[in-house]
Amino acid sequence: MKILILGGTEFVGRSVAEAALGRGWDVSVFNRGRQKPIPGTVALHGDRTAGKVGLAALESGTWDAVVDTWSGAPVAVRDAARLLADRAGHYTYVSTRSVHPYPASAGLPEDGPLVSGASADEAGEVPYPQAKLGGELAALDAFGDRALLARPGLILGPYENIGRLPWWLTRIARGGPVLAPGPHDSPLQYIDARDLATWVLDAAEKGLHGPYNTVSESGHATLGELLDACVRVTGSDAELRWTDPDTILAAGVQPWTELPIWLPAGEMHDTLHRGDVSKALATGLRCRPVGETVADTWTWLESIGGVAPQRPDRPPVGLAPEAEARLLATG
Repeated sequence: MKILILGGTEFVGRSVAEAALGRGWDVSVFNRGRQKPIPGTVALHGDRTAGKVGLAALESGTWDAVVDTWSGAPVAVRDAARLLADRAGHYTYVSTRSVHPYPASAGLPEDGPLVSGASADEAGEVPYPQAKLGGELAALDAFGDRALLARPGLILGPYENIGRLPWWLTRIARGGPVLAPGPHDSPLQYIDARDLATWVLDAAEKGLHGPYNTVSESGHATLGELLDACVRVTGSDAELRWTDPDTILAAGVQPWTELPIWLPAGEMHDTLHRGDVSKALATGLRCRPVGETVADTWTWLESIGGVAPQRPDRPPVGLAPEAEARLLATG
């Protein structure tokens, strides 16, 4: 197959490109050229924020499938999808489960209610849920039943440029007492970017369309299993100090941002870690063991000097050392 990846050099886009190359596909990537292209890909350059003139490199060529990971103004998805609609067979837009209003109920399927105020024609800054839903609308408008909407939630794995798992790995690698937000058996729902890439390519081959929640089953791993794996793969002397969520919240520590991945029981946890993924599982979605994701992320992190890349449009995550020390001292 011939595939065009809009992006293709970072995290999910890179994972898709590498997976497609592994299948022997003809892979083109379109981006601003700020990162080195993956060997074996055809590099096309342009700036989607510059309107139609920025898409000049896509004005010719045909592809069996397109994968788009755009997270900004929906108009960029609209313009690219319209330009490619007659020259590409299938269009996957990597969206998010955040297109549902918060809080989302436990077990919410793909046809649950969606956020209001989204438009495919929006060119300015909009909140993340509306931006992603606007991208969905743009893909559907141009490709109809040839458009696939992949809706992951938490994405982990090598090349992560948000910093969630890399933060835990680097913190645990430093060793000593580590604040671990309880409970140990808190269920997680996430996907390794490489498993997402595999499913997206399989789905493109099958011609799947419409929305799919693309994360693991809730409880595929627990937070305890993930952090235990971090201790194991780093080989550090870290001691996980499991702490009651109420104690952590009373200290003003923010779930998800200051203690990445973790969410206490309740609305936030139900929204992120208890979605219905039966539809994607029925099409063949498979998720690797958490230990493999953690080990491979650590290997990658060490290979680049221990400092993970950071997306410029996302704030850094992680708990300040002094805040952790204060909480540990009260335990």
